[in-house]
Amino acid sequence: QLSLFRFTLKRPFSTSHSSVDSKEMKKFQLLAHKWWDEEGEYAALHSMNDIRVPFIRDTLLSMSSNYHPGNPLSGIKILDVGCGGGLLSEPLGRLGASVTGIDPVEDNIRTADRHKSFDPVLAKRIQYKSSSLEEIVEESTETFDVIVASEVVEHVADLETFIKCCSQVLKLEGSLFITTINKTQLSYVLGIVVAEKIMGIVPEGTHEWEKFVPPEELERLLESNGFSVRTVNGMLYNPLSGSWGWVKSTSLNYALHAVKSGTQARSHAADAPAETDIQQHSATAGT
Repeated sequence: QLSLFRFTLKRPFSTSHSSVDSKEMKKFQLLAHKWWDEEGEYAALHSMNDIRVPFIRDTLLSMSSNYHPGNPLSGIKILDVGCGGGLLSEPLGRLGASVTGIDPVEDNIRTADRHKSFDPVLAKRIQYKSSSLEEIVEESTETFDVIVASEVVEHVADLETFIKCCSQVLKLEGSLFITTINKTQLSYVLGIVVAEKIMGIVPEGTHEWEKFVPPEELERLLESNGFSVRTVNGMLYNPLSGSWGWVKSTSLNYALHAVKSGTQARSHAADAPAETDIQQHSATAGT
């Protein structure tokens, strides 16, 4: 989800030094009521659920011996950072997880709360908070099994502090899932010029190319902060079909899975769920 977290280095876990970009807040507040328009500005995020939800689900199931038919993620506590209107929180809750979704834009949280209220099951499994990640670090008396930061890190001012905050509220051996955009010439041309300015796939001004994160940089930051990177897999959006798929290249979008542990070896991208698996589950994975 699109998010507006801003961090500084002086006191990384102090809310008094956490600031939100007011210009970006205004930008996303104007779109807050459009999160659940599947044909609107967030259409690409809706269709991304078809691959990111099975990726999260299947990875977690491969790491656990417990399986609950119908609710495969039952008993798993997930923090969805930058949850927006709840596009990812809801399908994870529908799979049985207990989800806390946070976003600093209050209008996003109001939209998410209103939408989940239509489903009594989700109303019990999901809670939303208008909060920064740093505030969760300061006030949380419990840690999470999983943190999801989907389409978030490209909006973060201080990525290392963001990762440290994630580590603070993630259990040992807990999983961190990130989807984001690589910083390449191709991502500038397709991700900003074509997607924003020409085709309008996402609202113009959504992204700043300078803040895109190469997977090598993200891996380095994660592993230097106690994470073991398990999987990095390329993602590609087809604007003609409006669908996402897994690809070998990470030159545009990519998904990463890391575990809070300094001892475990990394697996190869091939260990990610195969595209056939994604297609098989896509009917039930989306919102």
